[in-house]
Amino acid sequence: MRRRRYYTIIRRTLAPCRADYAIIRVMGKLHLGVLGSGAGSNMQSIVDAIAEGSLDADIRIVLADVPDAKILERAKRHGIPCQYLNCAPWKTKLEGPAEDRCIEILKEAGVDTVVLAGFMRIVKPKLLAAFPNRVLNIHPALLPAFPGVHSWKQALDYGCKVAGVTVHFVDAGTDSGPIIVQKAVPVLEDDTPETLHARIQVQEHIAFPEALNIIASGKYSIEGRRVRIG
Repeated sequence: MRRRRYYTIIRRTLAPCRADYAIIRVMGKLHLGVLGSGAGSNMQSIVDAIAEGSLDADIRIVLADVPDAKILERAKRHGIPCQYLNCAPWKTKLEGPAEDRCIEILKEAGVDTVVLAGFMRIVKPKLLAAFPNRVLNIHPALLPAFPGVHSWKQALDYGCKVAGVTVHFVDAGTDSGPIIVQKAVPVLEDDTPETLHARIQVQEHIAFPEALNIIASGKYSIEGRRVRIG
């Protein structure tokens, strides 16, 4: 029997890409669309969680903005539909015809939740409006500390004793949406940017399936900046 899906939305703002004052509950199997730029190790953690039965989801499509990105190779090995998304002429954002095409592909694939798995572009309001409060990102820092690129190096250079990872809803800002899951990673005295990043990635592969399980369960709400779980 096909699982029923339940939606409750209370007092949405006029800007659909923001999560402010929204309470959302969704129950049922997630149909994921994955956007990536690199090796796809976070996507692999999601694939593994689905395969072992710990995550009720399927991946409908994988899109990469780099034609030879390894995430596309991973998707092909697992029989997941995938394709290159040409985002020219922009180098750091998903906008214009590429954004329109991305939305079209995701919708045609039956995606209801978009996962940014190492996608090195800023997504714009049109995509967020197409999937309101259903776009998730993973960031290798304990936000709101160290948004942007190379955040593990930022943490090390700053002298932090603890670094980490954050899975959050995406809003119109940069690494600024409501936080779903965080994992702390101690900074060791002899850490280099490479060793710290490697340990953060271990926690990333735990945090992303955990966050998606929360979404699939429906046992959460978004209230302003807070994601209440349970």
